[in-house]
Amino acid sequence: MFFPLLGFWVFLLWSYYSFWGFGFIGFWTSLIWASLNPALTCSSFLIGDWKSRSFWISVREALEILWLSISMAAAENMGSASKTIVWFRRDLRIEDNPALAAAAREGGVLPVFVWCPEEEGQFRPGRCSRWWLKQSLARLDMSLRSLGAPLVFVRSESALAGLLRCVGAVGATRVVYNHLYDPVSLMRDHKVKSQLVDLGIAVQGFNGDLLYDPWEVYDETGLAFTTFDAYWAKCLSLPMEPTTFLLPWKLVPPKGTENVHVHSIEELRLENDSEKSSNALLSRGWSPGWSNADKVLTEFIEEHLTEYSKNRMKVEGTTTSLLSPYLHFGEISVRKVYQSVRLKQMQWAKEGNSDDAEESVDLFLRSIGLREYSRYLCFHFPFTRERSLLGNLKHYPWRTDEGHFKIWRQGRTGYPLVDAGMRELWATGWTHNRIRVVTSSFCVKFLLLPWTWGMQYFWDTLLDSDMESDILGWQYISGSLPDGHELNRLDSPEAQGRSFDPDGEYVRTWLPELARLPSEWIHNPGSAPSSVLKAAGVELGSNYPRPIVDINTARERLDDAVATMWELDRAARVAELNGSEEVVADNLVSMKILDIPKVVVKEELSASTSYLDQRVPSVQLLNSSLCGKGLKNVNGKKPIEVEADNYGNKIETMKIIGEEDSLSTAESSSTKKRSISESSCAVPASCLSSSYGKTKYEHGLAKPQLLVGSSSVQVRQAADGDGAEKEEEAEAHSGIKGLRPCKRPA
Repeated sequence: MFFPLLGFWVFLLWSYYSFWGFGFIGFWTSLIWASLNPALTCSSFLIGDWKSRSFWISVREALEILWLSISMAAAENMGSASKTIVWFRRDLRIEDNPALAAAAREGGVLPVFVWCPEEEGQFRPGRCSRWWLKQSLARLDMSLRSLGAPLVFVRSESALAGLLRCVGAVGATRVVYNHLYDPVSLMRDHKVKSQLVDLGIAVQGFNGDLLYDPWEVYDETGLAFTTFDAYWAKCLSLPMEPTTFLLPWKLVPPKGTENVHVHSIEELRLENDSEKSSNALLSRGWSPGWSNADKVLTEFIEEHLTEYSKNRMKVEGTTTSLLSPYLHFGEISVRKVYQSVRLKQMQWAKEGNSDDAEESVDLFLRSIGLREYSRYLCFHFPFTRERSLLGNLKHYPWRTDEGHFKIWRQGRTGYPLVDAGMRELWATGWTHNRIRVVTSSFCVKFLLLPWTWGMQYFWDTLLDSDMESDILGWQYISGSLPDGHELNRLDSPEAQGRSFDPDGEYVRTWLPELARLPSEWIHNPGSAPSSVLKAAGVELGSNYPRPIVDINTARERLDDAVATMWELDRAARVAELNGSEEVVADNLVSMKILDIPKVVVKEELSASTSYLDQRVPSVQLLNSSLCGKGLKNVNGKKPIEVEADNYGNKIETMKIIGEEDSLSTAESSSTKKRSISESSCAVPASCLSSSYGKTKYEHGLAKPQLLVGSSSVQVRQAADGDGAEKEEEAEAHSGIKGLRPCKRPA
C-alpha cells in the first residue's frame, strides 16, 4: 500500500513543478517564438500584392502555425502520448507501406489524405486520374477502418495548411510519409518539413516507391547516370534486402481525432456529375484498390509472364501486366512486384523451365527499371519537366499549329494505327506502351509539334498519368536524351501497323469505318484500289480522312528542321565564343500551355458520316477486344459511347467558345511561369545551360524559314530486322559529363 501512495504523491509533485517550472517557461517561450515566425512571414507578403490568393493562403498558414504552437505546448504539458500522422499521397496501400508500419509501432496513428489540387499548377490530375484516385481512396479507407483508424480526408488550399490543422487537433508529435521525386512534390515536401520541424514536430520520410532512392545510385566517379543501361546495370549490382509484406494487425487512433474537421470523399469534389457519367466506361474496365492490385499481379505472373517476351509488342489483347495505374497510385509496391517476379523465376529454375522464361523476366524487370530511371532522372534533373535534357533542342523550330494538334488529339490524322491509338486513349484512358510511342512520335516527328503539348494532353487523359514516366517517354521520343530516339529518325506508321497489328484487329476495334477493309490495306487505305474501298464502305475524305501530311513531306520537313536546329546551334556557339551578351533561349519556354477539350458522353449516337465528327465504337462492338485487355463486359448494361466534340471546320483555335472546359486540367496561359528548376530546386551549375538570357532567335508563332541541310531522315521499317526491339535498347555507356550532378560528399 505504501509504494502506490508514494508513487501517487511523486506523480503529483512532478506534475506541479513541471508545469509551473520548466513547463510554464517552455509554454510561453514556444508561444512567443511561434508568434514571431508567422509575423515575419506575413510582413514579407505585405510588401507585395495583398489582393493575391497566395497572400491570404500564407496569412492563414501563419495563423494556423501560431494556433498549432499553443495547442502543441498545451498538449506537451498535459503529458500526451506519441501521436503520429501518416500523410498518404501516392502510396494508397496498407501492405509494404514503410510510413504506415513505422507509425503503427509508435502509438496512436491518424491516417490523413490532403486534397489540394491548386498546388499542382498545370499538372493537376486529369479526369481519369481523379476517377481512379477516388476509387482507390474509398478502398483504402475501408481497409484502414477495419484496422481501427479510418482515413481522414481534408480539403485544403495547401498540404501544409491541411496537415497543420490535423496536427493541432490531435496534438501530434510526428508526421511520416513516403517520398515522392517529382519537382512539385520535392518543393512541397521541403516546405512542409521545414515548417513542422520549426514547430518541434518530428518529420520522417521513407522509400515506399522505388527499389533504390535516387541519391543511392551513382557511377564510379560519383556522378549521376544519364543513360538507362548504365543506371540499370548499377542497380542490379547493388544489394537488395528482401522485404516482408506483413500488414499492420491493428491501428490505434489518437485521442482528439473527433476534433479534426474532416470531409467526406464526395466533398473532395474529385469528380462532378458530368464526369461521373463520362467515367462509367472506366468503372466497367478497371478495378482500382490495393487488394485488386495484388490480383492483377498474380494473374500476370501466373498466366502471362512466360510469354511476355513474345507478346509484349502486340497491341491487341492482354500482352502487358496492366500494373501501371496501380504502381502510379502506390496500390502495390515496386519491391513486391520485383520480388514476386524473382521468386517465380527461382521456382521455374527448380522445375527446369527457366530457359523459356529467362528472357521474359529480364524484359519485364527492365520495364520496372525504366520506371525507376524516370524518377532518378527527374530528381537529378528537375528542369526536364519543362525543357529538354540535351541543350541542342532549345534551337529546334517547333511548329505551334493548334489545328494539327486538335486533329492529332481527335484521332483523324489519316494514319489508322495513330488514329486508333488516340481514340482508345480518349475512350478508355489507357493504351499499350507501343501505341504511346507511335502516337507521340507522330506528334513530334510528323507534325513537329512541341513535345510538351503532347505530354500535357497525355497527362490529362491517361489513367496512369505519371509525371516522371511521361517526361522520360516524351524526351526519349524527341531525341532529348543521350540514349533516346535519334532526332532525325522517322518511323513509318504503316510499317509499324504491320508489325504490331498484323491482322488489323486493333485498328478495326477502334476505327469501325475501316472494319471491312482487308488486312492488306487496313494500315494504308489510301493505297487501296477504289473497288476495295467501295466494297468496304470507305470514302476517303468523307468518313475517313486522307493523311494530314504525306510521309515524304514529313521526311523533308523533319530534315529541314534538324538542319535549322544545328545551324542555330552553331551560331549560338560562335556568339558565345566571341563574347556576345545575347544568347539563345529555349523555344519551349515561350510557348503557351493549351486547353484540352472536353469529352462528351452520350447514350445514343447516330452513325457517323463525316470524319470531322468521328465517334469511337461502343462497348458492344468491342467485347472481345476490351475483355482481352482487362476491360470487363457487363451483360445487361446499355453500352456507352464516347464522342469527341465537333468543333466544325475552323482550326485557328481549339478553345470552346462560350463553354468552360470542365474536364480539362491544363491551364491556358500565354506567359510561361517561372520554372521550379530556375527558382528553388538545387540543380548543380553544370546542369544549367549558359545560354539563358536575352533571346536572339525566336520561333513558333509564325512558320519558321527552314534551311535545307545535308542531314538525312531515316525511315525505320519496323518489319525489317528487329527494329521494334532496338527501339528500347540504349547505348550503354553514352552520356553527357557536363550535365551530371555529383554525389554529395560525406
